[in-house]
Amino acid sequence: MKILHTSDWHLGHRLHEYSQFEEQLLFLNWLNGYISNNYIDILLVSGDVFDTGVPSTQSQKMYYDFLIALTKTNCKHIIITGGNHDAPGTINAPKELLNALSIHVVGKATDNIEDEIFDISSNNEEVIIAATPYLRDQDIRRAVAGESFDQIGNRYKTALKNHYNEVADYCKSIKKENVPIIAMGHLFALGGFTSESEQSIYIGNLGDIGANDFPGIFDYVALGHLHRPQKVGGNNHIRYSGSPIKLSFSEIGYDKKIVEIEIETGEISNIKEVAIPEFREMLRVSGTIDECIAGLKKTDAANHSLTPWVEVVLDNQSNTTTGYVEINKVAENLDLEVLKVTLKNERKIAGLEKLINNSKHIKELSPIEVFKMKCKEQNFDLDTNPEIFDAFNEVLQIAGGEGGG
Repeated sequence: MKILHTSDWHLGHRLHEYSQFEEQLLFLNWLNGYISNNYIDILLVSGDVFDTGVPSTQSQKMYYDFLIALTKTNCKHIIITGGNHDAPGTINAPKELLNALSIHVVGKATDNIEDEIFDISSNNEEVIIAATPYLRDQDIRRAVAGESFDQIGNRYKTALKNHYNEVADYCKSIKKENVPIIAMGHLFALGGFTSESEQSIYIGNLGDIGANDFPGIFDYVALGHLHRPQKVGGNNHIRYSGSPIKLSFSEIGYDKKIVEIEIETGEISNIKEVAIPEFREMLRVSGTIDECIAGLKKTDAANHSLTPWVEVVLDNQSNTTTGYVEINKVAENLDLEVLKVTLKNERKIAGLEKLINNSKHIKELSPIEVFKMKCKEQNFDLDTNPEIFDAFNEVLQIAGGEGGG
């Protein structure tokens, strides 16, 4: 039996207002071909299927076209869980219809733990899949008046661990001899190797759990949420598959992968990463205007099916306006698309107070509006680092504040 683990498709994602539809479609077509050519029996998608809770018609069509096409291959079962970007209602809406096609969706946690458990047989092998979705605070923790922020976070973490223990207990109650158990999850797990841009996710997120918090009965844990493929705490059987395409310039240098798990004679016999082709090159050039232009000229757009995207970071001695014109002219001649030009240490704007005075009184602002203003003041680009907004949003949910997208 062969199983594929993927996550964080973020269908409908836009980078600096540029649609990533083309590379997402190329990925799904490639994935379909890989599944067909390598006789994959089960596909696991660990959350963040869509980039927003209300995906566009185009994004939903891409999703359903892929699922329909996959039912015509040897893939016997597809299991999809909701992520923090997904609206549970969107994921669950066609649940009954998809079940008829052996496509199982779990948009959110319910009161019945059995809703997350699937016992699947294929090619004379059997596996139990514990399809746990993104666990929202309100789904697993009862609010208690007067709790401090630390108390809220600690109780959420306890509720998170308790949920996985309940899942493990149920799996154990139905497990037969020589039947492995695979758990899914969409969360922050401590112990994974993080990039500089991801490090801030852990600071201030009080619901993190470590590799040792997952019950030992799980033979493999298929995680989603972090965009870099990685093992958690060096554990070969606890992994993030990562996102299949680059979703920001901060992901330059990330290898994009899926994970293939093979079950033989009742146990996991092999776990391997499979490289995903790069459908659109993304690059960052920095330095003086001349140095940036030289960097652009090293890129051969003819070797790519899609136009390469570029971020330019000019040093402080460069004239941004002049540089923008010159660099864009060169990029156009090279069939490159410059999405953003910035100064390396661009001077900070006057300050948060000035921003607020020019708009409205701070009491009239939502927490998210204040957060975005503060990021703007610090010249911190949320489009380039979407994980930071996700982290703030999750902390806000834990604290009982207003959530965003």
